[in-house]
Amino acid sequence: MVRDVPVGHPDFGRAVPCSCRVNQLTAQRHAELLRISNLGHLRHMTFATFYPEGIGLPEDKRQNLRTAYAIARQYAAQPSGWLLFTGTYGCGKTHLAAAIAHEVLLRGEPVVFVVVPDLLDYLRATFGPSSEVSFDERFERVRTAPLLILDDLGSQNTTPWAQEKLFQLLNYRYTARLPTVITTNLRLPEIEPRLRSRLADPDVTQIVPITAPDFRGSGDPTAPELSVLGLHADQTFESFELRQGELEPEAARSLAHAKALAEAFAADPHGWLVLVGPYGCGKTHLAAAIANHRVERFHERPMFVVVPDLLDYLRAAFNPNSAASLDVRFEEVRRAALLILDDLGTESATPWAREKLFQLLNYRYVARLPTVITSSKPVEEMDERIASRMLDSSRCTVVVILAPSYRGSKAQRQKKRGERSR
Repeated sequence: MVRDVPVGHPDFGRAVPCSCRVNQLTAQRHAELLRISNLGHLRHMTFATFYPEGIGLPEDKRQNLRTAYAIARQYAAQPSGWLLFTGTYGCGKTHLAAAIAHEVLLRGEPVVFVVVPDLLDYLRATFGPSSEVSFDERFERVRTAPLLILDDLGSQNTTPWAQEKLFQLLNYRYTARLPTVITTNLRLPEIEPRLRSRLADPDVTQIVPITAPDFRGSGDPTAPELSVLGLHADQTFESFELRQGELEPEAARSLAHAKALAEAFAADPHGWLVLVGPYGCGKTHLAAAIANHRVERFHERPMFVVVPDLLDYLRAAFNPNSAASLDVRFEEVRRAALLILDDLGTESATPWAREKLFQLLNYRYVARLPTVITSSKPVEEMDERIASRMLDSSRCTVVVILAPSYRGSKAQRQKKRGERSR
């Protein structure tokens, strides 16, 4: 139909749908948005089923979780601006985002909830010969959704096409100030710069960091304790022995140099730090000291893991009783904010083990995630794919410690005698 408006009116001569047709088109559009939201398997993730006190958390993390819960409820009541949930895998980000979606749907309002890799697949599907809609039409439906919830930003395959589409999508919503909720395991500096500039705008985005650990970690009876940092609580920079007067000058210099670089990395973790040297020379102590410094000063949760134990942890996912898949366990490790791999090279070098370690380290290399590695094996003797990344001096610092084993040394005997005399 054509509206009866005077000449010169913006709608003069333009065909517009009648009111009954408008209602029909709106219903179809909402049904399509709901179909791609894929909330069916998340029906249990509501505010009623969320534990704002967490499970066995210290008070600071309980308070953090209560705050995140309150912010999510407030946003669900009146979606406005952007809400960005950050935190480790399984900390509750997706649950709160899904709870917002369910709350909005209960009011009969449209919402799109979609995992970012699934969204990109949904868009790519329009290029297929059997697609009933064009790419432009489908992209328009998503980017203009009244409320869009993007789960797991950063987990997508970062091809130039994917980066461009995500930027176009979020830039449009940023400019139009459309309500948007985003969850990510990444820290803000790790997000693609164009997206980060919009996510970091305090006039648009409220950033809610969730510091709780993985809720699901205790639910897997087959899962070993992966991070063993607690066993190295006494290994700090203050307790590290430089063994002055005991070592040859070159060995003493290498040990002091390694400690200085470890302290610098602990103050500002970026890139990779690889500590190489004989057993007992102090590599593990320095790696643990880095992690303990981040815990004490910044209340972070570094992942400290011995490489053979890591591979056992991943293999345990094949147990039919495992509550976590290999993908979930692998994702937990490779996305750790700070990962410390102790004793690389002592693992059983099966093709599967080599492939998993390469996938893990290649991801962290590409994503520029802070990583500390210790090894008694020279870099040149490692898997050439891993060695090539370690030898990239723009991202990795390799430190060779020439000092012999501290265990049984004069410095250790003197320390033991001092402890007994106290």
